[in-house]
Amino acid sequence: MPTYTSLTTLEGKDAANDLGVALENLDSPPYGIGVFEIEDGSGLYEVGAYFIDAPNEIELLILSTAYSAKPFVVSEVPDKDWVAEVRRELAPVEAGDFFVYGSHDSDKVPANCKPLLIEAAMAFGTGHHGTTKGCLTALDNLFKSGFIGTNVVDIGCGTAVLAMAAALCWSGKVLASDIDEIATETSKANAHANGLGDRIEVITCAGFDHPDLNASAPYDLILANILKGPLVALAPDMSKNSILGGYIILSGLLNTQADAVIDAYSDESFELVDHIKITEWSILTLRKI
Repeated sequence: MPTYTSLTTLEGKDAANDLGVALENLDSPPYGIGVFEIEDGSGLYEVGAYFIDAPNEIELLILSTAYSAKPFVVSEVPDKDWVAEVRRELAPVEAGDFFVYGSHDSDKVPANCKPLLIEAAMAFGTGHHGTTKGCLTALDNLFKSGFIGTNVVDIGCGTAVLAMAAALCWSGKVLASDIDEIATETSKANAHANGLGDRIEVITCAGFDHPDLNASAPYDLILANILKGPLVALAPDMSKNSILGGYIILSGLLNTQADAVIDAYSDESFELVDHIKITEWSILTLRKI
C-alpha cells in the first residue's frame, strides 16, 4: 500500500513547530511529523508530514497559507522494502584503512583493512555521507600519527560507526551516546554484529548529560558528527570533558559553517589540527591546549 509525504518550508523555528502542532490536529492527522532546520544559513525550516491515506490538499493549503509557508508538495511513496532497496544500491566505502560494507558485500572485504559492517537502517552513519567518511578519514589520520586513544566517547553516535572504528584502532572500552533510542538500539546491534559488543557501551542521552559519561570523563578523544548548532552549543562541555592535549573530531557542518565552529572551540582553548573537506562538508580535528 502506498503512503504519502507532504513537505513545505518556512522561516523560523517557532512557526515551524506551530505548523507541526497544527498538522497533528487535522481531522485525519499524519502518522508522523518532522521539523528540521535546513543547515544552509537561510533560517528556513522544513516541515514534513507522512500520511497512510492521501491527505486533503485543501486543508494543507489552508495551513501553509496560515503559517506563511510555501505550499505543501505532496508525493506518493510506492510500497517498497526501502531498506532492502538501499542495501542493494550501497557500495562499500573506504576511508583510510577502514572498509565500511553491508552484509551483501561481505565477499568484497579486502585483507589488512579495518572492516565495519553497517547495514542500512533507521540511524545515521552508513559511511556513505561525506561527514561520516570524513570523520573516519580523520580518525585514521590520528591513529597513524601515533596517537593512542585510551578513553574515547562518540557523542551523537547514530549507528556507532565512529565508536566501532575507534574500538578497532585501540584496545580500550569506548562509550557511545545518542538522544534517539532508535539510534542507540541500532548501535548496540551493530556493535554485536562486529564482535565489539563487550567493548562499546551505548547510552541514550543528550550530549554529556548522563552519570556514566560524567564518571568516565575527561576523555582523550571525543567524536561528534552532528550539526553546527549542537556543536557550537556543546563547545563548553567539550572543553570540560576533554583532557589537556586531548583531541576532538567534529563534523556535520558545511564548509561555510566551519569558521564559526572553529571560533567557538578556539574560545574554549582548542586549536585546529586538521581540516578535511569532502564536497560541501567540513571535518575538523582539534586539540585541547
